[in-house]
Amino acid sequence: MQRRDILRLALAGAGVFAATAAHAQHGGHAQPASGSTDGTPMQFIPKKPADPTPTQNDIAKYPACPYCGMSRGQFHHARMLVHYSDDLPDGTCSLHCAAISLSLNVDRGPKAIYVADFATQGGQKTLIEVAQATFLVGSSLPGVMTKRSKVAFGSEAAAKAAQAAHGGELMNFDQALLAAHVDMAQDVAMIRKMREERRKNMPMEHKK
Repeated sequence: MQRRDILRLALAGAGVFAATAAHAQHGGHAQPASGSTDGTPMQFIPKKPADPTPTQNDIAKYPACPYCGMSRGQFHHARMLVHYSDDLPDGTCSLHCAAISLSLNVDRGPKAIYVADFATQGGQKTLIEVAQATFLVGSSLPGVMTKRSKVAFGSEAAAKAAQAAHGGELMNFDQALLAAHVDMAQDVAMIRKMREERRKNMPMEHKK
């Protein structure tokens, strides 16, 4: 058998394996290698079913961030929710992970993007659309998945009050998103270091 024939058979077998795995992963329903309306690779498409009202009980429906695994309930004050134009929701723990979602799904346009209003009094922070938010970047307020803190407020007055108490710079969403991308490399390095230290301190039975 010629070498190229062997290669052709190997590639064909790999294609069958990938298709079978994808078929099993999606409950026996055939799935395309990319989004049905765009070129997003299948592994990056948000995994939750389409939801026309994703902000209703969003933490119960999307309890964990799909990019880092962190609890959106625990970090409700920094959580975000991207609602794509095909109604697929992507609930994240932070602007850091929302930036990842938007980058991976570059051909899937967002219908709306929501962020927690840090100024919400008592209990779980309310989600607001990012167009209504004023972001405070680089303040002494604790950051989530980032060394440079990024929190959002539903009013400019609330953001300015927080700035007076904690420092930082006021930004709109586009500016804050750019800051998240600028910080991405350093933040990923920080997260890796923290997780490695946590892994080293785990009891031996939990390292398996």
